Amino acid sequence: VGPETVTLLPFPSPFQLAALERQVFDFLGYQWAPILANFLHIIIVILGLFGTIQYRPRYIVVYAIWTAIWVTWNIFIICFYLEVGGLSKDSELLTFNISRHQSWWSENGPGCVRKEASMSGIKGLDNHSYISVIGCALEYRYIEVMHSSFQILVALVGFVYACYVVSVFTEEEDSFDFIGGFDPFPLYHVNEKPTNLLFKQTYL
Repeated sequence: VGPETVTLLPFPSPFQLAALERQVFDFLGYQWAPILANFLHIIIVILGLFGTIQYRPRYIVVYAIWTAIWVTWNIFIICFYLEVGGLSKDSELLTFNISRHQSWWSENGPGCVRKEASMSGIKGLDNHSYISVIGCALEYRYIEVMHSSFQILVALVGFVYACYVVSVFTEEEDSFDFIGGFDPFPLYHVNEKPTNLLFKQTYL
């Protein structure tokens, strides 16, 4: 398998689409920590794609290492929404404590009906409204958990494929070295003796 064959494989285009989809919904929910993580993930995925096209195994290795970090991050997100280890899905951790926004799915999940009730007449709460969400077919935290689980699955597939591409590139580099493909000297090069040594042998 040559480098041209490897570059025809869709690496990591499906992973870019998955990351962009995740980024869109996190933007809609003003989840700043996931937004930054997704942005970095997109950059690394592009780097992996560039490494594949340009025959740069080191870039692909960087992507493979990042997938481990990305899996860890998504495990944290799962624990956050399932409130494992003292975490609370109602905390402002994912928004850096600068806003009270929650996941976009909390008000726009399947079957959810958003209702606003005016709070005028209550001292200090005039011009405010109380928002209630009813009828959700699936609680938003489970949607976020499924989202993160899908990202973990995609990352594992990406890691396996990255290892495969690196192994192919490494084997080809070794084969080129064996036949002198990267040897700066031609194959027919013969080590010549120093001139003074030749004169000495002729004299003898």
